[in-house]
Amino acid sequence: MTDTVHDPTAGSPADTPRCPFGYDELPDPVPLYGPAYKSDPYPLYRRMREAGPVHRVRFPSGIAAWLVTGYRAAHETLNDPRLGKNHALGNEGWRRLASIMPEPQHSQLQVHLLHQDPPKHTQMRRLVLDAFAPRRVESLRPRVQELADALVDELPGTGGADLVAGFAAHYPFRVLAEVIGLPQELAARFDRDWGKVVQPVGPQDPGRPAYEGRLRGLQGYIADVVAHKRAHHDPAGPDTDLLGRLVAACDAGELTPEERDSIVFQLLVAGQEPVTNQITTMLITLLRHPEQLARLRDGIAADPGLLTRAVEELLRHDAAFELTTWRFFAEDSDLYGTTVPAGDSVIVSLCAANRDDEQFPEADVLDFDRTPNAHLAFGHGIHYCPGAALARLELQIALATLLTRLPGLRPSTEDGAGIDALTWVPAVLARGVNRLPVAYDRRV
Repeated sequence: MTDTVHDPTAGSPADTPRCPFGYDELPDPVPLYGPAYKSDPYPLYRRMREAGPVHRVRFPSGIAAWLVTGYRAAHETLNDPRLGKNHALGNEGWRRLASIMPEPQHSQLQVHLLHQDPPKHTQMRRLVLDAFAPRRVESLRPRVQELADALVDELPGTGGADLVAGFAAHYPFRVLAEVIGLPQELAARFDRDWGKVVQPVGPQDPGRPAYEGRLRGLQGYIADVVAHKRAHHDPAGPDTDLLGRLVAACDAGELTPEERDSIVFQLLVAGQEPVTNQITTMLITLLRHPEQLARLRDGIAADPGLLTRAVEELLRHDAAFELTTWRFFAEDSDLYGTTVPAGDSVIVSLCAANRDDEQFPEADVLDFDRTPNAHLAFGHGIHYCPGAALARLELQIALATLLTRLPGLRPSTEDGAGIDALTWVPAVLARGVNRLPVAYDRRV
């Protein structure tokens, strides 16, 4: 979730132009919202990179932040030891105006890895890394394939389907449940809407009551998960799944209850919605590039490395996790020639960095043979996504399964609008759509 500092000297969001693309000069702050921006932010990101690596930006609620764009600046900022993630580093204006999650949920669910600095971050991260180790993840490939096939089996035999409702909305959570040890009866109760709590909703937003309702529902669900794991814990035996190990670590005094619940919260929301969004953004990119789609579909069997390269390039070309969460300087600091006040929010645009021509020649071109491809879709530094190996496996299997089992996959023309008329979710951090209607010849 992105918490940033409101700029009381600037106008309200209603006073700020909704589409920044037509300006000869970039406005200050740059508005990061509106349908044009969400459907294609890359022209704006290019202009921002060309103008400099750091810009003041504004989000729909009126909250402002400092945005880092170019690849080199983004890479270094993500590894800058001067920048911390703990809430306590936020200045008075940030604490007063930008706390998105209300109490008591904020204190109970927001002390997870993304909000911690060393040494606490190191200790907490160590508890989850083993479950997402590449070797362990790779051993799950047959089971993940079964889960993907089971969802495709439920799609219509001919005609078409909505691949969000029919596949992408369910597949990541089914995989996650297996990885972390979430019992089937509890997994069936998880409400996908709870994942929306990672998107900021201000106190005056009309959607605030629904947001707080989701928070309460998720908090109660986490309590049930913890109670179930504790009730089924064998003190004489090992804890073989991640959730069981987290509960045992808390009971042994290695974690506080708030830290335990916050890690469970992070697992449930970060392991679901970002992967759902990444599947949809990858499919949209392929549907917009039918020659590349055909190459991938037809080459998977003959060239095993093609699928791996394609997933990496699709991650670079349009990352679903568009912006990082906040970082703070403890004192007024220089960031590439810009003085950032202590406690102001610094955010990195992963999408802007991944389209930097200085790092990726012809960065706007989708090239499955691009090497090297050191994209930042999963971040960088100590906050690099611990679930990156699992996400890569999920994405590889999802694309291969959908492309090979739905021959003739193409955009649906049922509404006459086509792929470019999709409605992108107005989320602050993420890129994705809630519907992706497609057509195909048949399901095989």
